[in-house]
Amino acid sequence: MALSKPVFFPHLKTLSKPHHHPSPLYLSLRLLSFATPEEAAAERRRRKRRLRIEPPLNSLRHTQPQQRPINPTPNPNAPKLPEHVSVLTGNRLNLHNRILKLIRENDLDEAALLTRHSIYSNCRPTVFTCNSVMAALLRQSRYADLLSLHRFITQAGVVPNVVTHNLLINAYCDCRKTDTALEHYKQLINDAPFNPSPTTYRILVKGLVDNNKIDRALQLKDEMLTKGFAPDPIVYNYLMLGLVKKPDADGVLALYDELKEKLGPVSDGVVYGSLMKGYFLKGMEKEAMECYAEAVREDSRVRMSAVAYNSVLDALSKNGKFDEAMRLFDQMMEEHSPPRRLTVNLGSFNVMADGFCAQGRFKDAIEVFRKMGEKRCSPDTLSFNNLIQQLCSNGMVAEAEDLYREMSEKGVNPDEFTYVLMMDACFADNRADEAAGYFGKMVESGLRPNAVAYNKVIDGLVKVGKIDQAIVFFDQMVEKLKVEVTSYEEMLKVLSEAGKLDEVLKLVADMLKDDSLSLSSEMQEFVTAALKKEGREEELVKLLEEKEREKAEALFKEAEAANASETSAALTAGSSAILSNEAKVETTNFGEATINPALVNAADLTVGDQQNNQEATAVESDSAEAGVVQVSTTEDLKIKNDDVSAEQVTV
Repeated sequence: MALSKPVFFPHLKTLSKPHHHPSPLYLSLRLLSFATPEEAAAERRRRKRRLRIEPPLNSLRHTQPQQRPINPTPNPNAPKLPEHVSVLTGNRLNLHNRILKLIRENDLDEAALLTRHSIYSNCRPTVFTCNSVMAALLRQSRYADLLSLHRFITQAGVVPNVVTHNLLINAYCDCRKTDTALEHYKQLINDAPFNPSPTTYRILVKGLVDNNKIDRALQLKDEMLTKGFAPDPIVYNYLMLGLVKKPDADGVLALYDELKEKLGPVSDGVVYGSLMKGYFLKGMEKEAMECYAEAVREDSRVRMSAVAYNSVLDALSKNGKFDEAMRLFDQMMEEHSPPRRLTVNLGSFNVMADGFCAQGRFKDAIEVFRKMGEKRCSPDTLSFNNLIQQLCSNGMVAEAEDLYREMSEKGVNPDEFTYVLMMDACFADNRADEAAGYFGKMVESGLRPNAVAYNKVIDGLVKVGKIDQAIVFFDQMVEKLKVEVTSYEEMLKVLSEAGKLDEVLKLVADMLKDDSLSLSSEMQEFVTAALKKEGREEELVKLLEEKEREKAEALFKEAEAANASETSAALTAGSSAILSNEAKVETTNFGEATINPALVNAADLTVGDQQNNQEATAVESDSAEAGVVQVSTTEDLKIKNDDVSAEQVTV
């Protein structure tokens, strides 16, 4: 609607007047001074309506439309990324907690079995669940089960993360297969979509040092620094310990100086024990004790963990400072206040037990060992084995047996080494029957005795004259293990000297059944001399002749099988060549077949009727210029069709 002049001009004047906005102070007071909550809510609703009607100016600005990034076609050969921890929810989290419960109950077989069964179910376990089971198997030194589970989940398509690789490398290092561990490390570097962690280098360096490969460990440390990792005091500590064992005191001090140069003041106390050992090696006792004082004083800037304290304890106890070690251990026991401050762990008690045993104070060693429960520390199989070995070596068999019984009371399972220690102690105490009983307990507990355990019980029984029991254990070893020729020879000597000639001949026969074993000339002469005393040397000759005859027959059968295989392969190759040539055979009214030699490429061709076993001869025709070979038979060939099957043409 148009406006008239009298109305328009006053309106224009009104618009030209400056508009006075309320002062900011008034606005702030108005917005912050609502009488009631209802009034404030009404104001919020009004502002929301206004924003809907009049959007902010910045929202009206014309912006370039954002283009969606074009995702390139994924490469099927690219390595897959491992799962993120966010996938551990819902049913997969419930499965994870269920498997963790089995691990806490020490039912590792059921935990591994449940993991395997769940792989192809609707609730697939995550890589974190698989890692938990493998870590539990690693803690109990069940390396074969760990490798089997790792192989299974890899074939099932579970993408490993860096923890999975670390567990596998740790298992190889514990099994003294450092070359395999290094190969897996190279595979991780080259193929994995992520980098190794500092823990990877710690595991590898420790494994190399434990296997006396200190030079390769030093190279790995340099590789770690080259890849951009910060100098790790734990890695340097392992290297310094390796040089202490070498011994190379100058190398220890040089490594500490290198760490100090790269990090500045070293605040991690884990290297101080190794540094003290280096000083002690060089005869610098004063510098070693100054290092000790710097590490443990109250206002020290050095962070001392339980591992760091244990290293210092070990350095003191093994270098004639056991009194200082005892005072430090008491200080550690007082300061230990979990979870705020941890200064004592299982290794602390092991170090002190070893120190007391070195001083000949075995009762004190047992007493400090049994104090673990006061600090919520639980001994493991290795700790028991360490103290049991110390006691057995010093003739304290009764105390060792008490510790063995405590293992079952505290829920610690003995291993093969535990039973071997008890067997040695019993044999040394002229208790052969109890030693054999410990071997029986080892088998009943589900453990698999190795050749060392079998040889221990066999040698012990032989020494006390219990040959029959030794034979029983030897037969068990032959059934379950791959027995070396030296074990056979030792047993043959024992049986021959004992006059058990029937067992000697039986053992020789069992030995000859294994193609990888052979009776040496010296052992053959020894057995022949024993049999000759009873006039039975011919039995050994017949036994050896029978073995040679069986070998000859086996070789003849192998040769026949090889010839038959070669003949079959030749016939198959010939028939395949003929079938692939697609020869065209032409027939005439007179029963003559012509074959193009350019297609057949054969010098001699034989055409025959297989049912009548008729022979055919190839005769060259006078028309050689036509490139045709005529084939005629002794009888008239009756060919009704234009094709000749492959069965009628044989090269």
